[in-house]
Amino acid sequence: MAAASSSLSEDQFLCSICLDVFTDPVTTPCGHNFCKNCITTHWNINVPYQCPNCKNIFDTRPELQVNTFVSEMVSHFRQSAQQRASSSEQQAAEPGDVPCDVCTGPKVKALKSCLVCLVSYCETHLEPHLTASGLKRHQLIDPVENLEGRMCMKHDKPLELFCNTDQMCVCMLCSVLDHKSHDVVPLKEEYERNLAKLGKTEAGVQQMIEERRLKIQEFKHSINISRENADREIAIKNHVFTELKEAIERHQVKLIKMAEEKHRMTEKQAEGFIKELEQEISELEKRSDELEQLSRSEDHLNLVQKFPSLDAAPPTKNWIEVKVCPPSYEGTVGTTVDQLVEMLKNEMKKLLTNIELKTVQQSAVDVTLDPDTAHPRLILSEDGKQVHDGAVWKDLPESPKRFSLGLCVLGKQFVSSGRFYFEVQVKGKTKWGLGVVRESVNRKGPITASPQNGYWTIGLMNEIIYHTVTESLVPLSLKSKPEKVGVFVDYDEGLVSFYDVDAAALIYTFTGCSFTGKLHPFFFPCANQDGENSAPLIICPVNLLNLMTCHVPQKD
Repeated sequence: MAAASSSLSEDQFLCSICLDVFTDPVTTPCGHNFCKNCITTHWNINVPYQCPNCKNIFDTRPELQVNTFVSEMVSHFRQSAQQRASSSEQQAAEPGDVPCDVCTGPKVKALKSCLVCLVSYCETHLEPHLTASGLKRHQLIDPVENLEGRMCMKHDKPLELFCNTDQMCVCMLCSVLDHKSHDVVPLKEEYERNLAKLGKTEAGVQQMIEERRLKIQEFKHSINISRENADREIAIKNHVFTELKEAIERHQVKLIKMAEEKHRMTEKQAEGFIKELEQEISELEKRSDELEQLSRSEDHLNLVQKFPSLDAAPPTKNWIEVKVCPPSYEGTVGTTVDQLVEMLKNEMKKLLTNIELKTVQQSAVDVTLDPDTAHPRLILSEDGKQVHDGAVWKDLPESPKRFSLGLCVLGKQFVSSGRFYFEVQVKGKTKWGLGVVRESVNRKGPITASPQNGYWTIGLMNEIIYHTVTESLVPLSLKSKPEKVGVFVDYDEGLVSFYDVDAAALIYTFTGCSFTGKLHPFFFPCANQDGENSAPLIICPVNLLNLMTCHVPQKD
């Protein structure tokens, strides 16, 4: 009950002159209450003496009486307000905050600013503006500093209007004096108009921010791609130079070995001759000793008897024509350089082919066989990765996609732009065909494989690898038959290449191709003749784990 009474009487604690809680409240003869200082100052300025509330005029200056009851109530109200302020734990103003202009002690953070009073209030001192009917009409905003800047410096009136003509805020007096004929609107109207523009501007700014964030992501992605490409290029070049360096070192060892071998042969020959000569010298020295002893003999009979056997020299070789010729190294430098250049050419060719293969393998596609295209004799594995001739016709529904004569099947996947790569194991087969074909090839008659007919293929027949540049088979000269074949298509460049995967060697490339429409992988396992050529063609997964680990086979 006391709380309700206090709440109802708060309006009565406000001085109608200063609009603040009474300080030293006094009562006029007409019964109205004011702060002693407020009413005294008012009567000092205004004559006659009139009550600011009821406008009652007094002939003489009234004697003011202290209102004890109101003083006690104001004191009680102030204590209650302080308790509420203490219980609400208002936040002390910190640097950057707008402080309350009314607080006499430590400044509390302002909650609102009044555009009429030009004062910022904390929660406690804002109370009258929330409860008093006269103050409720005041315009409150979030706390701001420099409220004086919201007053017209010329007329000391609030800046309540906006002049569209001069694009500036003005007061009421400005609108009828300096801006009389201008397009002037209430400040709130201009605020709402700008607020609408602000939303669009903010949306535009946010869009610009998002666009720039996306651009940053794009640049960062470009940096990452560049780093990956640079790392890949560095790895490739390091590998190339390492391989070439090792190849040169192997060649150097080989040349040194050949020179050492020549020297060893010469040395062995010379040492053999030296050994023979030393043996002959030993025999001759022995004969010389015997002759010397005989020459000192005074025994006539002994000398005559032994001399005939010592007269002839021991058997020896005629060494006049015998020579040891040191091996000639004339022209060795030029020959070595020529051999080195040729060796480097071969090594570079191997390296580049290997790197090329690793590059095209990055375009690998997971290819599976399309059973709707398979000839009725072909057997496909459940996973669609293997095919061989079953030698028995199956009863299958007729389909325009199915090959009717050739033992062929296509892959489900296709390429119509960009790059495409897959690998097929042909190990154990005596005949086979592989490649890509145009989707529109005729599947109901005899197959004549050639680019003109939409076939880009190679194959094995009679132990010879061939390709089909024309409608006839053209043999290829290869050192060995491949066991795993890689098929690569660059649709945009118009080329189809075939690789021996295990040897990292290029088998053949169709260039200058004119592709139209889709190209599908083509598989031709050929006939199974009484168990011969029964091995399947197997689509193999491409090993992408070690694409940069190139290996060039070393020479023995």
